[in-house]
Amino acid sequence: MTVTKTKDLTLCALFVALIAAGAFIKIPVPVVPFTLQTLFTMLAGLLLGAKRGCTAVCIYIILGLMGLPIFASGGGPGYIFQPSFGYLIGFAVGAYVTGAIAGKSDHPSYKRLLAANFAGLAIVYLFGMVYYGLISNFYLGTPIGLWPLFLYCFLLVVPGDIVLCILGAILAKRLRPWIGIERE
Repeated sequence: MTVTKTKDLTLCALFVALIAAGAFIKIPVPVVPFTLQTLFTMLAGLLLGAKRGCTAVCIYIILGLMGLPIFASGGGPGYIFQPSFGYLIGFAVGAYVTGAIAGKSDHPSYKRLLAANFAGLAIVYLFGMVYYGLISNFYLGTPIGLWPLFLYCFLLVVPGDIVLCILGAILAKRLRPWIGIERE
């Protein structure tokens, strides 16, 4: 039992670090920077399971809100008012859903892993775009219409994230046997 708890803590810490590192690997695009956070949050769900994957992402968010500059544009409690904060919330929920879908099988196929990634990605974009629109229109006073929101917060960045979904499924299929995923 202790070995499992130690292993879980170690893997969660590893994914917190990977998600933080992924925030700094950026490809500049307008509005929302393209980072590797999406890949690492997907892998957290796929490799750690729904609960542990979500926990790793939540710890990352808490550390960033406590002031560690580990988000794509810094950190601190004021980051809640950044339009892109909704994507962080989406990462946590997306990791949970990704892990739940993948975890329905002890040996998920590439198809199941890919479907899990796309479901998680849809959640990330849903949370991110809704939050971006609400913060921009009602808090920051810089209104953004539906078409610009869709264009800048989805169309411009989704092609790269689709590639990350495919890469995540391939990596998870190869790494799951090494990590020894247990059902939650």
